[in-house]
Amino acid sequence: MTKPSDILCIGSVLWDVIGRAPAVMRQGSDVPGRITRLPGGVAMNIAMTLARFGMTPALLTAIGRDAEGDELVAACEARGMVTSTIYRSDDLPTDRYMAVEGANGLIAAIADAHSLEAAGEKILKPLHNGDLADGANPYGGLIALDGNLTLDLLSKLATSPLTEQADLRVAPASPGKAERLSPFIKSGRGTLYVNLEEAGLLCQTSFEDAATAAAALLQRGAARVLVTNGGEDAAEGTASNVICATPPQVLVTRITGAGDTFMAAHIAAEARGAGRADALEQALKAAAIYVSGDPDT
Repeated sequence: MTKPSDILCIGSVLWDVIGRAPAVMRQGSDVPGRITRLPGGVAMNIAMTLARFGMTPALLTAIGRDAEGDELVAACEARGMVTSTIYRSDDLPTDRYMAVEGANGLIAAIADAHSLEAAGEKILKPLHNGDLADGANPYGGLIALDGNLTLDLLSKLATSPLTEQADLRVAPASPGKAERLSPFIKSGRGTLYVNLEEAGLLCQTSFEDAATAAAALLQRGAARVLVTNGGEDAAEGTASNVICATPPQVLVTRITGAGDTFMAAHIAAEARGAGRADALEQALKAAAIYVSGDPDT
């Protein structure tokens, strides 16, 4: 049997290679800075934050059996995550993400999650082989999904009996993959975590504020949404109403992973019993601490 967990994190677990410079950058800039390599990926970022809040996440992802993969799995285990649920591939390399950030924000990023996409449904084996659940006893706990999964796989998860009793929390990996969340709007299942740009892509328009975006997503069929807008008001919406909160004002020193931190902090707050308004406030505070570069985050 698999070690007990509080939540399943399904999606990308890879190495983040991030170059950060204190200068304002533009295309073609060549400036001094720092380059780091850390465990990353949307599912991993969410899992790491959940672990910091005392939860035990299990990872459903694809990691190669190469040296980088062995090192990555060891890093996951050291952070308190359940790794026995990971699909280890003999012929697919461990995925990577590379980004460049300047004082003016994210300059460019490339996500190489091809191995996760190639593995497809193989990563879901623990949901039907008895490790976590099976056809007769579907998984009924929390599941965090990310948009690095293929549209086909996300579409299946949005309607699958394997997840019909689960509390689904879903986020795109990037604005470029936002439309992969459309099956959850069509099926009216899950809680969607998006930023203002991603909300606009899902609604095929643009919005001036998070509250308007949340209302539009609900009108389209979403069951529940959370919309962030950088340092401006964020919104959380259900069929009953839309509520808003203002994030703390901080000096931004990093961007990559901020949305994942917000999502994980919100999930953890609700798991502890926080109400809607308190959970939103706690998530915004956690994200603000993260982007400020606090060494404990």
